[in-house]
Amino acid sequence: MNAASLPIISMASLNSSEGLAQLRQAASEVGFFYLVDHGLSARTLQDYLALSHRFFLLSEKEKQTIDMIHSPHFRGYNAVGSEMTSGRLDAREQFDWMNEEIALAPEQLRRPWQKLIGPNLWPAAMPTLKPALLYLQTKLSAVSVTLLQQLCKALGVSPNALDATLGEQPYTHAKLIRYPAQQTAEQGVGAHKDPGYLTFVIQDGQSGLKVERDGQWVDVAPIPGALVVNIGELLEMASNGFLKATNHKVESPTQGVERYSIAFFMGAQLSATVPVLSLPPELKARALGPSTDPNNPLLTDVGNNVLKGRLRSHPHVTREHYCSEPLKQLLAESFTAIPTADICSGCRV
Repeated sequence: MNAASLPIISMASLNSSEGLAQLRQAASEVGFFYLVDHGLSARTLQDYLALSHRFFLLSEKEKQTIDMIHSPHFRGYNAVGSEMTSGRLDAREQFDWMNEEIALAPEQLRRPWQKLIGPNLWPAAMPTLKPALLYLQTKLSAVSVTLLQQLCKALGVSPNALDATLGEQPYTHAKLIRYPAQQTAEQGVGAHKDPGYLTFVIQDGQSGLKVERDGQWVDVAPIPGALVVNIGELLEMASNGFLKATNHKVESPTQGVERYSIAFFMGAQLSATVPVLSLPPELKARALGPSTDPNNPLLTDVGNNVLKGRLRSHPHVTREHYCSEPLKQLLAESFTAIPTADICSGCRV
């Protein structure tokens, strides 16, 4: 897929019926598109990629002080080979941050997903990182809420139809990502769909992101200043399958080239339950239900759906923080009916 064949959506066009129709077509037929005129300049996006590059240049000792193994909330640094997708290790180095929150005391936990709530880990060796990334998080959160509301309008429902699931601010998760060069093309990140409402990706000039379309893997070429947007599984569920969450992956770069990107995931509050929107008859007739994967079933309760993904992706963190009582009992109650693989002895999640 070249740049011209992936839909390009202008935020400025979404005040018109024609722009909304283009957005509806891109989100329902492809599930991926470029977003331009979103309010962040190409220079700003490049500055954030440069900031990411500086973070990964920190020494291993400095990065290990904020390793995710220290966070029961799945935040912090992951070395290459620390995260799994589709049951295989990814060849990527990354830094994860989410909403800044206060962790609940163990006796306050009533649901296992509540353990996801907590503070981020920030490197003392790079004090500028925290304010810069929290600012980016705020800006992208605002863009994502506006785009979600425009998608609702494009579906013929109230633009505020999903606002109640967002609360005062959406649940967000973001990553700085470095894909080091490999001898041959390997799994930078394996084929998957994203679990939230919307994902934004800031790409550098190195290609590698691929989208599955009509049974073929096609390239998503970088366009300076554009955000790559993909529809997540929550929106596929909310639209009863009318909107399309699409498989995608990243192949590792070769020949001494590295790839840098920033991924931003926006979803509903962890306490929310995703509603099914009442689409107009002409769209409802085309909504055939969300796609299903028996090995990774979708859950309408957002917190458990998010936690399920974290537990599978980061088994070392799972073993460290989720295999003690009474958490094992909470996990068993939440996931007992799901046919999923063992993460560690005594836990089925």
